[in-house]
Amino acid sequence: MQWLVATLTNKHAETDSATTLVFDVDGWPGHKPGQHVDVRLTAEDGYSAQRSYSMATPANGNTVVLTVQNVDDGEVSPYLTGILEVGEQVELRGPIGGWFVWDPADPRPVLLVAGGSGIVPLMAMVRARVRADRATPFRLIYSVRSAAEALYTSELRSLPGGIDVSVHYTRAAPTGYRGRIGRLTENDV
Repeated sequence: MQWLVATLTNKHAETDSATTLVFDVDGWPGHKPGQHVDVRLTAEDGYSAQRSYSMATPANGNTVVLTVQNVDDGEVSPYLTGILEVGEQVELRGPIGGWFVWDPADPRPVLLVAGGSGIVPLMAMVRARVRADRATPFRLIYSVRSAAEALYTSELRSLPGGIDVSVHYTRAAPTGYRGRIGRLTENDV
């Protein structure tokens, strides 16, 4: 795989600590829901750092969408979420991984279990299912510390039929939440 130039075309906050970045990547070969990319930053002095990030949407031409959770003492995520501006460029390499992907042609029911920002590759699968207008039964169980840290909340509430979403909170729940607060148990699954 070769490194490709990715130009940031859009950027918006998902939560106080997570940002969705939309890139245009000339020559992008496409990807499957569930795959990831390596992102490389290179300083003027030649120092470089790279990290892997899951793609948040299914393939759509030259577009690559990442949702990045900021790690305060990280080398890459603070730059991507706080400094990188629309029109600026980074390098991407991928797509990577093929063992944890979803194919819209597969009719078998799907159970997805996510914790925190681990929902990102699963959201690509959910979005692919919606885009393909398939009747494949999907169940997404999402465990997150608090409502303030939950990603894609509006979208998860408005998904079409056949996609069952269950959100569980481990630290603090929003008003009106009727579930148990704490880590997932086998009863939750």
